[in-house]
Amino acid sequence: MNGLRAVLVCLVLACAAVVSPAAAVTPAAGAAAGTAPAAAAAAAADPRWSALPVPAAAPPVTVKDLAARGPGEAWATGYEHASDGLRPMLYRWDGRAWSRDTTFPGAGEPGWLGKVQFVGEEVWIFHNRGGEGEILRRSAEGPAGWSAVPLPQTLWTYQDFAAVPGAAWVVGEDDTGLKVLHYDGSGWTTQSAPDGVLYLMGITARTATDAWAWGDTSTGAGTTVLRWDGTAWRDANVALPPNSNVHTILLEPYGRVTIGGSQYTDGVARTYLMTFNGHAWRSTYPPLGDTYTGAMVRGPDGALWLPVRSDRAFQSKYARVDGSRTTFSYGPERTGGIDVKPRVLTKAGSQLLSFGTAEIYGSKPNLMSERLGG
Repeated sequence: MNGLRAVLVCLVLACAAVVSPAAAVTPAAGAAAGTAPAAAAAAAADPRWSALPVPAAAPPVTVKDLAARGPGEAWATGYEHASDGLRPMLYRWDGRAWSRDTTFPGAGEPGWLGKVQFVGEEVWIFHNRGGEGEILRRSAEGPAGWSAVPLPQTLWTYQDFAAVPGAAWVVGEDDTGLKVLHYDGSGWTTQSAPDGVLYLMGITARTATDAWAWGDTSTGAGTTVLRWDGTAWRDANVALPPNSNVHTILLEPYGRVTIGGSQYTDGVARTYLMTFNGHAWRSTYPPLGDTYTGAMVRGPDGALWLPVRSDRAFQSKYARVDGSRTTFSYGPERTGGIDVKPRVLTKAGSQLLSFGTAEIYGSKPNLMSERLGG
């Protein structure tokens, strides 16, 4: 028995000698060796969004666009529901807080505000003023800073608007069909689209001689992408996925172009992205389901960001697409939230800003905003 006990003691001591170097690592050293990188990776994969207060509008509200010039200036547009109809809605971010702007022409009249564009030092916003279209321009601080450029004709529908230094476009329809209205800084002309294009759903521009649009055709080809070269609108010869549509086109620096849309297969939609690197197009299908990519932006980190349908009624949800890797993050929890929907997203310096609606139990949807960074 004593001999067996001696053998067991020797075995225990031998095991302790083998294990002791690892056991001698302090908790702090262990954290430095393994836990800290894991925590850093987790923090990078789980960015923190914070809620920003927004002055209330008359619910229910509809958000149309959000654009930022930098960390200290962003504009959000849409419309609210007054007792006698729609009223335009405009909010400004000054880097610290959201405030409502009611100093523009027609602020108290029926209508709505659409896309926001920065043209030089000015802010340009499309305004449907009681059914008639105009472009609001803001060039200085205060009420005197706003002016309006009326469109040459009234359209039945106003689909989209784009503006750059030296040019602006408004696309829509009247009783004769598709209309492409072009502003060169001094006056308006009507441009012709290629034969077979029924209507345009969106337009964007990089310069006065480089604009892109997308729309439907009557040729059976479905959605088509057009490009303006300063002389005419032509087919951009983009081979979109079969049975697909386009939600947005991002014109990025150095010739990069990113298209987001949906492809339908057996009645099921899935999101696709196409990126042009200046030489060739590449298509990918990130795990986003049937997400609408109209609010997609290139973030300050170089990745693509967009709001997606949340699986949590009390929190918003965002997707980050970086090459073949897609990750998700959630906005802050909202007590009593039953439907939190960021509608638009923009890069504001090193931050991301979102703007949308949040429905709290027992109330109609009202405005919400969130920020990543800052």
